[in-house]
This record gives sequence, structure tokens and C-alpha cells, in this order.
Amino acid sequence: MSRIRDAAPGGPKYAGEVTDEAPVGSTIGDVSPRRTPVRVPASRYISTEWAQLEAERLWPHVWQLACTLDHVREPGDWFEYTCGPLSVLIVRGDDSGLRAFQNVCLHRGNELCSGSGTGMDEIRCVYHRWCWGLDGRLREVPSRKGFGVLKNDEYMLNAVQVDTWGPLVFVNLDLSAEPLADFLAPVVNETAWLRTEEYAARAIITIPLPCNWKTGIDAFSETYHVQGIHRQMIPSTDDVNGPQQVWERHGRLGQPYGIPSPRLRDGATDQEIWESFVATQGERVGQPGREDPGPVPERRAGESVRALLARLIREQGASAGIDLGAFDDAQITDLHQYNCFPNISPVFLVESLAVVRTRPGGTPDDCLLDLFFLQRVAPGAPRSAPVDVTMDAETADVGTVFNQDIVNLQRAQRGLHQPGFTHLTLSREEMRIENLHRNLERYLGIEPSDITGG
Repeated sequence: MSRIRDAAPGGPKYAGEVTDEAPVGSTIGDVSPRRTPVRVPASRYISTEWAQLEAERLWPHVWQLACTLDHVREPGDWFEYTCGPLSVLIVRGDDSGLRAFQNVCLHRGNELCSGSGTGMDEIRCVYHRWCWGLDGRLREVPSRKGFGVLKNDEYMLNAVQVDTWGPLVFVNLDLSAEPLADFLAPVVNETAWLRTEEYAARAIITIPLPCNWKTGIDAFSETYHVQGIHRQMIPSTDDVNGPQQVWERHGRLGQPYGIPSPRLRDGATDQEIWESFVATQGERVGQPGREDPGPVPERRAGESVRALLARLIREQGASAGIDLGAFDDAQITDLHQYNCFPNISPVFLVESLAVVRTRPGGTPDDCLLDLFFLQRVAPGAPRSAPVDVTMDAETADVGTVFNQDIVNLQRAQRGLHQPGFTHLTLSREEMRIENLHRNLERYLGIEPSDITGG
């Protein structure tokens, strides 16, 4: 491993059209091939030493997605977020303020809360009954005289930074870390056109997987694999020319739908585009789970299949009381994906949002894959509590494309242990993976870099 220094974490709307020019600070697809491939040490995915560095220098100091606002919307709502050994308790106070604390009783270290719930009016340790208010202030110590002088102000629960982006709640155990808005820049401004506050959480599905957390999030950081495990998408997805952009920490992909992949030598017919789209995201056009979608629906004069898809998505939204009139056809049809350091990938469609999150497991060869599912709702519509469940990887059914990713991730880690495999080799299409590792080096204090090529 490289010499390690003291860690010091450094702290336009996409319309969906395929372009030949990169925005400032970005590189796109295959436009400019690398001089040599980028090579990343495989040990980063299997080394206990590397995982320990992450546990010490990354997770306690970085902003992490914890839950959604719908988990902690009302006074007394609470949610426990865990990442490895770290546990954070997020609560909505009596004053409606959102707060977060390290999930530990200050008497003898017992865990205070586990899971999530509603109606909390105090934080009481079940072990010896020490009690705090929802503001973190010590309220009660049974048999207090036996301790001598206990000053309540010295026994405030350990505060954790908490903030929100749209419907998502983030935490950071490092009280000196920069504000969330600065950390996420420029993603918050980039996604403002999507009106992110209109997404309501429906569920978080957690799936334990036999792979490193980076192996997991890497699968949602490039489209190079579409030709391999999502071949049914190729007739309706340009998986080559979608614009990619990387910033200091984060990255973005625009995925055009309704047009065939350049990998198809003869292109695709309108019928093939339609069948492919319905097979992978039929619910968007009112065709969920259809094995035989039938012929392409009747089109208006001069209407392309891509424009047809946008119209059908608008009509689906209108049937649910959702007005998508402010969005153009490309914004409606296409996928708008982000990779936010270190471990989440928000995948926006105008009518829904899926957020992929991976967390470290008990060993470098284990992780938890969390899938957040949110739906756009009409302003003022009532919101219900999300459903949170854990599913087995063998039986989980979370949609065709996610299912294929999960099957592949169950075998993706084993090859990393083979003695002849020393480095991952990355192409320009995998630039968001490279960006993850560049930022990991900054947080972990890796100097000089172990990454070669470029």
C-alpha cells in the first residue's frame, strides 16, 4: 500500500440530447480515448487493512444518506441509520426540528434505539433507564445520588450533523465537516429543475450481498455493462453516447431512451424499440409486466417513437394527478443519474426516483445494498410512512434491471481474490469509478496515488 499521510478530507439542467461537446469540467463517452487505461489496485476491494482505513477516515467524516423525510416527517418520528459499527439516531423533535445523535447511552455505552418508529416523546435507555429529551438534553438519571455530581450539560447526547436534499436526509458524524449543500455541489443546483421536493418515499429495500460496497456501487457507475447483463435494453437505450460529467466529488450520466444503441449494427425498428422499452420500464407507459406489448400504439402525424413515449408518460402522470407539462420530451423520456461520493447513486426519472446505496458489511467481501423507491406526488397530497424491508438476494424481485444487477453482484467479488488479478482496468466510459477512487485517496490520505494511467 502507498505511503499514508494524515487524512484531511477535501472538503445545467440536462435536457437529454446526445451531444458531441462536453460541458465544462467533463468528459463524455468515447469522444477522447485514454492514452493508457486507468488501473486501480484490486486490493482496495478485498483488503482488511483498506477497509479499516475506510472505517477510520471515511465513514466518520463524510456526508451519508440516512433515510428520507417521510421517515421522520412528524414530531416523535425516529430512524436509526447504521454504517458498519456506526449508528446514528435521527429524530423529529417536539418543536418539529430535525436532529441526529450518536446512538449511544452515555452511562455505559448501551445502544439507545434500534430500527425506526413514531410517537417518541423521550429517548430512554432500556438498560438502566437513563433518559434524554428529543433535543438531546439529559432529563433523568435513576438513583442519581449514587453518582455524585452529574452536570446535565456534560451529558448531552453526542450531536451529529443532519441536513436534507429534497426528500433525502443526510448525516455526518464530523461536526467540523462542511455543510451538506457545499459537499453535494453542484448536484443540488443541477437537479433543481426536477422539483425534487415532490418525490415521496414508498420503500427502502435492503439486500445483503457477498461483495464489497465499492463493487456494489461500481455497478451503478457506468453503462459499459448494459451490453452484457441488460441486453434487452439495447434496442431502446443509447448506452454509448449518453453525456457523462464528473466534478470534484460527484458525477452525472444522461441516459437517452427511445433510441437504439449504436452497438446494434443495423439499428432497431420502431417495433423493437417499443418492445424493449416496455420490457424494461413498461410501467412508465401503462404497460407493467407485459410480455407481449403488442404493436406500437397509434402515433400522431410526424410523431417518433421517442416522442410517443414522452406523451404516454405524460398521460400516465395526468391519470395520477401529476402535471408534467413543464418538462420537455427529452426530460420526460430520459434517465438522469448521479453518483454522489461515496456510496449513493440517485437515478431520476421525472415521475420517480430510485436511489442506490451500498454500505460496508462485516468483512470486505460483504455489503448491504439499499434501494430507495420514491414517486412524484401532487403538491399537497397526503404522504404515508415508507415500507422498509430486508430481502434475500436469491428471492428479491425489485424489477427486471435491478434483478439482473443483483444476480451479477453475487458473483462479482469472487474473481477479485484470484492471485493473478492485481488491478481493475478502467476505460473512459468508467470515469465515475475512477472519480470515486480519486476521492477515496483524499479521505484516506493515500499519497502518492496507487492509480496509474489515464
